[in-house]
Amino acid sequence: MVALPPAGDGFRPPFPIFTESTDRLMHAFQGRFTMALSPASLLLAYLDWAVHLANSPGKLGEMAQNAAAKALPLARYTVDSMLGRSDPDPFVPLAQDSRFSSPEWQKFPYNVLSQGFLYTEQWWHYATTNVRGVGKHRQQVVEFAARQLLDMLSPANFPFLNPDVLKATVEQNGDNLVRGVKNLSDDLMRTWTGRDYAPDERYQVGKGVACTPGKVVFRNKLIELIQYAPATDKVHAEPILIVPAWIMKYYILDLSPHNSMIRWLVGQGHTVFVISWKNPGAEDRDMGMADYRRLGVMAAIDAINAVVPHKKIHGVGYCLGGTLLSVAASAMARDGDNRLASMTLLAAQTDFEDAGEIMLFIDESQVTYLEDVMWDMGYLDTKQMAGAFQMLRSNDLVWSRMVRHYFLGESEHSNDLMAWNSDATRMPYKMHTEYLRRLFLNNMLAKGRYTVEGRPIALTDIRVPICAVGTTKDHVAPWKSVYKIGILTDTEVTFILCNGGHNAGIVSEPGHRGRSYQIATRADADKYVDPDTWAAVTPRQEGSWWEPWREWLVKHSSGTTAPPALGAPERGYPPLAEAPGYYVLMA
Repeated sequence: MVALPPAGDGFRPPFPIFTESTDRLMHAFQGRFTMALSPASLLLAYLDWAVHLANSPGKLGEMAQNAAAKALPLARYTVDSMLGRSDPDPFVPLAQDSRFSSPEWQKFPYNVLSQGFLYTEQWWHYATTNVRGVGKHRQQVVEFAARQLLDMLSPANFPFLNPDVLKATVEQNGDNLVRGVKNLSDDLMRTWTGRDYAPDERYQVGKGVACTPGKVVFRNKLIELIQYAPATDKVHAEPILIVPAWIMKYYILDLSPHNSMIRWLVGQGHTVFVISWKNPGAEDRDMGMADYRRLGVMAAIDAINAVVPHKKIHGVGYCLGGTLLSVAASAMARDGDNRLASMTLLAAQTDFEDAGEIMLFIDESQVTYLEDVMWDMGYLDTKQMAGAFQMLRSNDLVWSRMVRHYFLGESEHSNDLMAWNSDATRMPYKMHTEYLRRLFLNNMLAKGRYTVEGRPIALTDIRVPICAVGTTKDHVAPWKSVYKIGILTDTEVTFILCNGGHNAGIVSEPGHRGRSYQIATRADADKYVDPDTWAAVTPRQEGSWWEPWREWLVKHSSGTTAPPALGAPERGYPPLAEAPGYYVLMA
């Protein structure tokens, strides 16, 4: 019998491709039932927490004391409620939690039910946090998973425990439940058949939304470049290139005419170009980050140089598009390419160390598992990405919707933002793998280890002025993470913090009620101010952040000129189609 050499001596399995493929197929099959979440990642997190908790008698004792200390006020509140006395609630929900906000929840016994749930929720938060020795990421995963389970068991989710549902049922003689069953039936049929709701005609692409006049002036296998028709006699000399995220259709910035950022910019005298990404399929599985930079940002810049020659460009990147624009700008600066006049980052991160709750789904186990799911299909499916974001806001996007839609029988009233949100896109296997590993997992861009064409790039090479915009309620790109661009670059940085979320905060047109912002500029030589101090000392102003941003763009422009023609046929960039083009319509 011949002994096999040990692995350290260079031994390789006889059929490595077969064994790896088997593992990947297994993970891909499992991923259909786990929403592409790695069971191993969750199990390891719970084992880490449970083992350290079992070996922490002090923490266990504190948990018992905490439970007893909170149980006494709850018991007293329960007795007083039974006797008809109205005492202040001992437990207060978080500011964003509106499940128990209606007057019906203040009546016995529903007030006791809601307080009992809040008591349980607070205790489990205490139990799953601050356990000595547990890894930070795994502690966050355990706390998040516990919160998800508790949210599912909230009394608000059960029709016979929810006083709002009971009241509506009595007042409407059960019609709300009849409508709810119909809504449930429609949703189930949609899931089983794969069909989507009929789109609202008011928000059809090219008619109600994405209807700013323009031409497609360039197309390759990854992008269409749209140039918008001028609306003024004179335009600012430097054109604007908008790089949207490829996880979304570009028309988040060209919604209805009244809230279209693109239309507004054109009306302010700017020449605007926007990249419209192709919705990739399995045939695009080998498209990587290098392709998105080269065939996306750089190809667009080359085309704009042909249409508007001898002028620098204001680069504007939204979300992942801002990250890609930062990569391109760093590589351009390294190579002496000075075609950018400025750079604006809209809810875009360049440092992913504190990238928010989305990091709950990012670790070695999870990324490997997701790679195998994508490897099978060639892309990341839209439902998997939507499911991850729904979990981050399950109260608003899952359970509260269930109560409204199925128990109260309410219909969903569509708007332009909802129509856009349902028009999701896929992501190629190679690109998303590289994005997760190089940026999220290893944070290579912020650490100066991200390579372009075989050589590393550094954000510190960027010398053009930067305007970075963060939003206060952003779950995708937390504003304190966006703020870090100020310490990653050696140039003038203007930071704007506006109220709202990742999308609604950016789509914040002038005249939109309830909008406010803070703005301040830091010169390269100024001392660093941490984000909390910045937010405390920077004055808050009412109105849309678009206005000061327009002033910033004008400040970094060189004057006005006659509008350029649409396209440049003599230079190989003839108009190919009317806006919004073909790629945005790809399902």
